[in-house]
Amino acid sequence: MSNRLANESSPYLRQHMNNPVDWYPWGPDALNRAREEDRPILLSVGYAACHWCHVMERESFENPAIAELMNRWFVNIKVDREERPDIDTIYMTALQALAGHGGWPMTVFATPAGEPFFAGTYYPPEDRPGHAGFPRVLTSVAEAWEHRRGDLEDQAANLTSAVGKAVAPQLAPVDPSALRNAYQAHMRNLDDVHGGFGGAPKFPQPPNLELLLRIGAEDWAPEAWNALTLTLDKMANGGIYDHLGGGFARYAVDRIWLVPHFEKMLYDNANLARLYLRAGQVVGRDDFLQVATGTLDYILTDLGLPDGGIATSEDADSEGEEGKFYVFSASEFTSVVGEDAALVGSHLGVTAEGNFEGNNILHRSIPVERLAETWDRPPDEIEGAISRAKAALLRVRNARVRPGLDDKVVVAWNGLAVRALAEAGAVLSRPDYLEAAERNARFILETCRGEDGRLHRTWRNGKVGPPAVLEDYAGYALGLLMLYQATGNTIWYREAELLIDEMLRLFCDDQGFYATGSDAEQLITRPTDVMDNPSASGNSLAAEALHMSYLLSGRADRLVAQETIFQSGAELMNRHPTAVGHLLAVRHTFESDNMEVAITGSPAAPLIEVVWEQFRPRVVMAVRRNDEDETIVPLLAGKGEPPDGALAYVCRRFACQAPVSDSEQLAAQLD
Repeated sequence: MSNRLANESSPYLRQHMNNPVDWYPWGPDALNRAREEDRPILLSVGYAACHWCHVMERESFENPAIAELMNRWFVNIKVDREERPDIDTIYMTALQALAGHGGWPMTVFATPAGEPFFAGTYYPPEDRPGHAGFPRVLTSVAEAWEHRRGDLEDQAANLTSAVGKAVAPQLAPVDPSALRNAYQAHMRNLDDVHGGFGGAPKFPQPPNLELLLRIGAEDWAPEAWNALTLTLDKMANGGIYDHLGGGFARYAVDRIWLVPHFEKMLYDNANLARLYLRAGQVVGRDDFLQVATGTLDYILTDLGLPDGGIATSEDADSEGEEGKFYVFSASEFTSVVGEDAALVGSHLGVTAEGNFEGNNILHRSIPVERLAETWDRPPDEIEGAISRAKAALLRVRNARVRPGLDDKVVVAWNGLAVRALAEAGAVLSRPDYLEAAERNARFILETCRGEDGRLHRTWRNGKVGPPAVLEDYAGYALGLLMLYQATGNTIWYREAELLIDEMLRLFCDDQGFYATGSDAEQLITRPTDVMDNPSASGNSLAAEALHMSYLLSGRADRLVAQETIFQSGAELMNRHPTAVGHLLAVRHTFESDNMEVAITGSPAAPLIEVVWEQFRPRVVMAVRRNDEDETIVPLLAGKGEPPDGALAYVCRRFACQAPVSDSEQLAAQLD
């Protein structure tokens, strides 16, 4: 028999609907039962693509004996962290305070009031060396609740107080040397052989790579672009990148980016596609642009939904095995590729013994240039053989059972995808990317709002999820502002401004920005969202959206709110810069010589192309297409259409230079 999770729309919750555990979704029914029966809460938090979440489900939650212990002593609540990041943030902070580290699945024990007193991550079904089994943990917690309840309640009160202080906004001045200190911290953490930061497991960390991208022209950051290029090179060559279908796995379990944790997340791929696109412009690497398009094509092909939304993730597992969908044995590889198997196999690192449980994770082992020398064949001939082999391998792979798809739509991450698609569409002259971005924008704005206009965080199968959090408003507003600049369609500017107005009303007060709205459910504390984890934080996305909005509109409230965000992140920027890479990147842009470009007249395309031909985060652009536009976008005000040709106005703090009509003159003013 299915449990209460059968009525939920979240794929992660529905994965547990046939467990013998008496699961509740988070909500009044569960919390009221805990209070009425005076029973502790067992809170289990994870997400659909989480491999170890699946392992714990198979080992423990599907085990009738373990489920009986859970049902006897606890009110069991299952939460999708992607659907409820507010709950995840609060209890993950508690777990980190108790254990010094975190992760998913997250297992938390709390009082009937929801105050945590003990927490951990994955627990095995039986005792193992150095790791208590889940039945032992359940029994110990239940006995402590019965016999030492006062101690647990004291622990819960102290921990809840500490969590409240840790997640509350804290304003402080920004250290003028914060950016330079952050650069030095990143250089100390850099793996100068394999790229990335730190050792295994190794995450891409797009926010910190974004910072390196933006500061690379500064004389005090001479190695920033080299560190960025090294990291992007190694990731694109490694098994963390899907060399057949495009897209990146969430992280690598090793230092060299070879063996991924195979799940693929929308937020990673949206951020990395944009990074490769812009880095390709900055360092002149066409292969980076190819990785960008391969990743965007993966997003649209494998995560794209029929209605225009984009799904959250693909699982690591298929047919109950991690990575089974992606790997090839040497014999299967040879049978598929045929006469070029030895050549292509050397390029993709295929060996008889394999590199993953006897199979092969494809990666770029030997570059084409070296193969051309070794095999004495022209590079273009080798490229052709590789291309044919990849197409054949992909056809075989696509016939396999695919990993599970979490097809819920998360507004924030769709906003990141819209931004990447808009920028790629403009930079690469890809109208298909712009069309996909606009289709997504129409879908989100039409279906993810309630009757009262309030944005909701998720959507699946016609049903909206909980109220949107700061990350959703900020991430989607940022995507819409970039989509406006890429298309010139003022409807996206207007919708972005409406989202920002509502964001300020719901999430901001004189102490800073909160992760949840003023109208949200009251939890044990009201969290903030300042640290990148692992995508850009809600605060940093809000800061960038506010900055862009200010340059286009001149509205002072945007500037004031942005400074509040910088002050709330100052302590982390000053002391723990690797935790707030994107906020530091936005701060660098804020401190730069920002420019506003207004283009009017026709043909405008040659002038528009100048703005997109380089990565210019300090530049915003508005294009006047008709008389109405200058009444909608303040930057266009007073810039009527010239009698012939097109003009570009370059402005600084809304004081404009004489307009130019020549592309070279515009480029000179921007440089």
